[in-house]
Amino acid sequence: MRIRRLLRHPAAWAVMTLGAVALGVALYLFQPWRVFTTVEVDEAVPVAAATPRATPETGGRTTATRSPDGRAKAAEGPRTLAAGTFVSHEHSTEGRARVLELADGSRVLRIEGLATSDGPDLRVWLSDQPVKEGRAGWFNLDDGEHLELGELKGNRGNANYAIPAGADLDSLKTVTIWCRRFGVSFGAAALN
Repeated sequence: MRIRRLLRHPAAWAVMTLGAVALGVALYLFQPWRVFTTVEVDEAVPVAAATPRATPETGGRTTATRSPDGRAKAAEGPRTLAAGTFVSHEHSTEGRARVLELADGSRVLRIEGLATSDGPDLRVWLSDQPVKEGRAGWFNLDDGEHLELGELKGNRGNANYAIPAGADLDSLKTVTIWCRRFGVSFGAAALN
C-alpha cells in the first residue's frame, strides 16, 4: 500500500527517471560487459617486396633484385629497430612490442603476445613520455607528444600497426594501450 502511494507521487517518478538515465550513461561510458569479452587477433609478421634497384649494368634502369640462379629474390624479412616488454598500468597487460623496418623502408609497430583487458575506446599510441611503473604511469603518457597508430585491433594476440613515414622515432620511445575515453594507460612498453 505504501509503495503504491509512493509510486503515484511525481517526485518518485522523477527520481526513477533520473536513475534510469544515470544507469544508461554509466553503461555507455564504462561498458562493463567488455570485462567478459576477448577479441583475439593473429596477424603475420609483415614483409615488403624487395625494391627494384638501378645498376650501371642496366644503364640506370631499375630491375628486380635477382639471386645467382636468375630467379627474383623473395621479400626480405623485417629488421627490428627497437623493442620492449609491456608493464601493467590500469589493467594487467602482458606482451612485447617491436618497431620493425621493412625492406621497402616503411616501419611497423608489431605487438606480440598481447594479453590485456578489453575496454571502451582503446588506442595504440607512441609517446615521448617515459614508462613509469604502477599508478604513476597511468596518466603521464598523454602529457607530451603522442601519435595515435589506430584502434587496438584485439586485446589478445599479435597485431601490426603502420607507423607514418614522418614519425620521429628518436623521441617517440614508448608504446601504450591507451583508453581515450578515460585518459588512462592500460599498459606500456619502453622501446629500446
